[in-house]
Amino acid sequence: MSDDVFSGIVIGAVGGAAAGLVLWLIERLNQYEIAWREKRRIFSWLDKVTSQGGSNVWRSTRAIASYTDLTEDRVRHLCSIHTKIVLSSGDNEVWGIKRRARDGQ
Repeated sequence: MSDDVFSGIVIGAVGGAAAGLVLWLIERLNQYEIAWREKRRIFSWLDKVTSQGGSNVWRSTRAIASYTDLTEDRVRHLCSIHTKIVLSSGDNEVWGIKRRARDGQ
């Protein structure tokens, strides 16, 4: 009888842990997908506005946030982890497309 109770407890614990792991994994995938979409939105806008002839190749965090409807903190974070977006080495916090910004300084 005590073996049945112990087996039930182990089975319940393992099942609960597995369910928790699945829920955690789903949440992480959702966060990754949201960040991916937001990074793509920032890059697309930045690429579009800086590719026009004679346009400034750098855009401020505030401008990016305004046009992409994201917070400045979120824009700052996403731009800093995007592989194709760079931060200017100047005093202002401005971002640009890597290949275009480094060539057009």
